[in-house]
Amino acid sequence: MSVITISRGSYSYGMAIAEKVAQRLNYECIARDVLLEASKEFNIPEIKLFRAIKGAPSILDRFTYGKQKYVAYIEAALLNHLKRDNVVYHGFAGHFFVRGVSHVLKVRILADLEARIKLVMERDGISRKEALRFIKGLDAERRKWSQGLYGIDTADASLYDLVIHIRKITVDDAADIICDTVRLKQFQTTSESQQAMDDLALAAEAKAVLISMAPDVQVSAQKGVVSVQTRAPRSAEMALTQEIRKALKAVPGIREARVHVLSASPD
Repeated sequence: MSVITISRGSYSYGMAIAEKVAQRLNYECIARDVLLEASKEFNIPEIKLFRAIKGAPSILDRFTYGKQKYVAYIEAALLNHLKRDNVVYHGFAGHFFVRGVSHVLKVRILADLEARIKLVMERDGISRKEALRFIKGLDAERRKWSQGLYGIDTADASLYDLVIHIRKITVDDAADIICDTVRLKQFQTTSESQQAMDDLALAAEAKAVLISMAPDVQVSAQKGVVSVQTRAPRSAEMALTQEIRKALKAVPGIREARVHVLSASPD
């Protein structure tokens, strides 16, 4: 029992590989489903969530925390899936949300640029030059997004347990390699690793509930104990603390909330 996250550039066969792996292992396979669930749970139009996870952070987003809010909603929905175990997630950012969980196999799929160009040309009926510009634009957006929000470059091989280049290795070969690797002892779920996943999921759910009232909120969880830290003007500290405690009562799984509101500025 494990979780597999598959990161890939656009048009790099990641979806096909993920579906084959899920079918062979009898795992759940998810991607855009997460956006739909987050959209329903937090009453946010799906298109806004899609733009939040696709585009690079703008200067405006950094001031309004708009993008961070949408990413928090997506993170909560994704981790709610992953904590169930036996899941393949293919899509952007999955591996960011599960750092420190040992039973997650993180995979990066690469494909030759010419093969990617050919796929886009065939799909959209455009020239090679147009397809190349399109692919480079998408890749640049994804890199800026990860660097802007997390300070991480998606092309950094050290983020992954496996990096597979689709060229001599086929899509079927890649699926075989991933299935064989995830069966290794080090990727099997343990009580400790499941607790780590559950803690991440609970913290993400709490953050998604709180982020509108405290956009810079930091949340962690350990066995049902949720710790919250944020800032507010001294005159608003008590009111915000009460508001946070009230909101957290609606989150299943929290048995204790520790709230610390720091002074943002003197009165």
